[in-house]
Amino acid sequence: MIDRQTASRLPPYVFAEVNRMKDEARAAGEDVMDFGMGNPDLPPQDFIVDKLCETARNPRAHRYSASSGIKGLKKAQARYYARRFNVELDPATEVVATLGSKEGFATLASAITRPGDAVLVPTPSYPIHVFGFVLAGGLVKHMPSTPDENLFRAAEAAMTSVGGKPVAMVLNYPGNPTSEVATREFYEEAVRFAKKHDLILISDLAYAEIFFGDEPPMSILEIDGARDVAVEFTSMSKTFSMPGWRMGFCVGSAKICAALSRMKSYLDYGAFTPIQVAAVAALDESELCASSLRATYKARRDVLVEAFGRAGFPVPSPEASMFAWAPIPEQFGRDSLAFAKDLLTNAGVVVSPGIGFGEGGEGHVRIALVENEHRIRQAARQIGQWLGRTRTAA
Repeated sequence: MIDRQTASRLPPYVFAEVNRMKDEARAAGEDVMDFGMGNPDLPPQDFIVDKLCETARNPRAHRYSASSGIKGLKKAQARYYARRFNVELDPATEVVATLGSKEGFATLASAITRPGDAVLVPTPSYPIHVFGFVLAGGLVKHMPSTPDENLFRAAEAAMTSVGGKPVAMVLNYPGNPTSEVATREFYEEAVRFAKKHDLILISDLAYAEIFFGDEPPMSILEIDGARDVAVEFTSMSKTFSMPGWRMGFCVGSAKICAALSRMKSYLDYGAFTPIQVAAVAALDESELCASSLRATYKARRDVLVEAFGRAGFPVPSPEASMFAWAPIPEQFGRDSLAFAKDLLTNAGVVVSPGIGFGEGGEGHVRIALVENEHRIRQAARQIGQWLGRTRTAA
């Protein structure tokens, strides 16, 4: 029987309404440009697919795998962290492979949260950061997503507010949906704050390799003492264009990784072994894969910011991630779901309403860089035509 109490804690999925309208428009033969879901349209490198196919031809590769990841994969993730962040991880105790970071995050939430425990989560935020803990019976306390003193002021106030002292804090930089990037000073303060208040830090670093400036995003594990209190999630989905493969990682505190591994041992047998072997090949060529990807997303970002701005829909230029986080044009108010519906109906363009990322997202929409440059310009023209009609009607 469905646990009605648990299910009732999940609100209607905001994005479903926009997706329903998109499907209806396409079924009617309309050309819809979809910037909604962060679903990479680029394929993985050929050598990754070749390794998958090669391994899948081995009859033994189709047996149960290891729930926390095969040894070779965990060693490859440790090598990646050593190259990219100068962080030395013990593959046996400080690396756990997950079925994508989303599954890993939700499983960890269940592993560390007792019913009624409070957790600090940014708003706006990727939905699993909130609802992973909601499903585990936790109480979410919100703080600003901006990586500055405002976040810590809100977090400090939450320590003594109604609902109990939080047991964990979620950080996500580069941010989804906001594209915000954290500094070393911010992470140093986060580690100090966590140790002061006996908090578990959970860092989501899914967009570590999608950045557009000279300085790449850093890992919280680069901070001295972070591994005492922190774990970090990464994903193969965006960096390697492997979203459907469902391959991610949790690394850091051996104690927290052990709790996640124990929980996973009851829930799954790990990803299909050929996927894990192919992921080893990808990780060992991470910069080859990431540099090409970055160039594509940067070109799309630049076209989008210029073309949408010229159309009358100014979009701030993101420093990182595969998303732009755009304020709704002033004349449309702050209702992001209504604006997203209007944009789809009148311009054939799909975006994600900000309210889907929490109350802090209202007044904004998220635009994913998952259409090519030609389609971005086409979308801008149609938005410009719609905004022109709107101004004329007014």
